[in-house]
Amino acid sequence: MGELVNLKRFKKRNAREQSTREAETNRARFGRSKSERAADERHAQRTNELLDQHRIDDGGAS
Repeated sequence: MGELVNLKRFKKRNAREQSTREAETNRARFGRSKSERAADERHAQRTNELLDQHRIDDGGAS
């Protein structure tokens, strides 16, 4: 006779494993610290400011 398996335990274990896999995927996609995100935002803002400073306005002449 085969080994008895508790289906509730099996389902819970399966759900935990799937949750762990999903967490690993999310860490890879979104795993940046707050300071890293802030530094990237500051860099992008500074770049945009520099581009705006070097923009040449035609005075509305088209």
